[in-house]
Amino acid sequence: MPAIKPPVFELQFPLGAVSALAARFPSSDDGPLLALGAAARARGHYIRREFVEVCAWKSPRSHPRIVANRPRAIAAATRRALGSGDEAVRIEALLELDGVGVPTASTLLYAVFPNDYPILDVRALESLGVGSRSGYPVGFWLAYLSACRELALRAGVSLRTLDKALWQHSKERAVA
Repeated sequence: MPAIKPPVFELQFPLGAVSALAARFPSSDDGPLLALGAAARARGHYIRREFVEVCAWKSPRSHPRIVANRPRAIAAATRRALGSGDEAVRIEALLELDGVGVPTASTLLYAVFPNDYPILDVRALESLGVGSRSGYPVGFWLAYLSACRELALRAGVSLRTLDKALWQHSKERAVA
């Protein structure tokens, strides 16, 4: 079977507009989310309460499946994810947990390592010229992560600022 080619992520607006778009992003306080991530980082893994709260922040609909995860499974999977330096291992470990897809896994990583990870979102994908999907393979995530890191570097902004700009661009196009 031939390998599936990763999508091409192409910014749908001028790179110079990133900061202005991000500035129009609705006010959000990532403080509580980042506090949960900092606690998990210090410990080396998420505890159940933190895991459930971060997952709910990203996807409230997955709550019934998220709360079905046992504390030991959460600790083991998140310990593997947070302790690895391999991006594929990090995401794969989190995907072992019930109710966790790549968008939620990206949020779990962002909360712990806010300078290193974007949050995968359908609006962000739209602003990169890629449609949403029912699922995201690990290779897709790795390509998205690489594209976002490169764009943020070229724009001279943080990954979170890029996230906000991508989301805001999509939102403004939807309203127009």
